[in-house]
Amino acid sequence: MTESSGTPGIDSTVPPSGTGCVECLQAGGWWFHLRRCAQCGHIGCCDSSPAQHASAHAAESGHPIVRSFEPGEDWFWHYGESQYYDGPDLAPPAARPENQPVPGGKVPTNWQSQLHR
Repeated sequence: MTESSGTPGIDSTVPPSGTGCVECLQAGGWWFHLRRCAQCGHIGCCDSSPAQHASAHAAESGHPIVRSFEPGEDWFWHYGESQYYDGPDLAPPAARPENQPVPGGKVPTNWQSQLHR
């Protein structure tokens, strides 16, 4: 395992897996906001999204740190410690495309009622 940043759980050389939630795109689902695994680059949906793929990825893979994949946001979250975390710049791109709609994917008309709060 490469830890290019010097921080366990973060590999700053790995690019993101794409511009949308990997599992939602495969399943024809949708997401509210996106999170990027700081170790392997997996893009998953946030915990407000119906499927919560980012936290599921962290639990299944043992990769505890994510970074927001939203434009203008550069915060990290450590699932294992349940707190914000300081981290380095990651390989580009730093966020989904700004012109990508929010929510994304195949969004139902009643999407707001399906958010986790």
